Amino acid sequence: MSQKLTTEDFKKKVFDFEANQAWKFEGELPAIVDFYADWCGPCKMVSPILDAIGEEYVGKVNVYKVNTDEEQALSAAFGIQSIPSLLFIPKSGDPRMSMGALPKAQILKAMKEVMAVE
Repeated sequence: MSQKLTTEDFKKKVFDFEANQAWKFEGELPAIVDFYADWCGPCKMVSPILDAIGEEYVGKVNVYKVNTDEEQALSAAFGIQSIPSLLFIPKSGDPRMSMGALPKAQILKAMKEVMAVE
């Protein structure tokens, strides 16, 4: 299951980009943030994959969604220019951005390599 975030939610649960210059993850669990738009075809292909991952990895990973049309300042802060863009966030260390509609196998590989989640 994925959870839709507003900019305010994002600042509390992921990263307060207005208060901090350097990356400081606010979450308890590693997370995937899906930057998407309702009109985006590839985004619609990735969405059910991320929902399934959210259900399979309950208690291990949080899956969040950010609507780039509704949260333009947040999208701009992360330099989102193409969607879908997936932000893979480990519990510690720097996050990694991936652009485009990734198949489930590639998302799981990134979870393992970037987030140390299996």
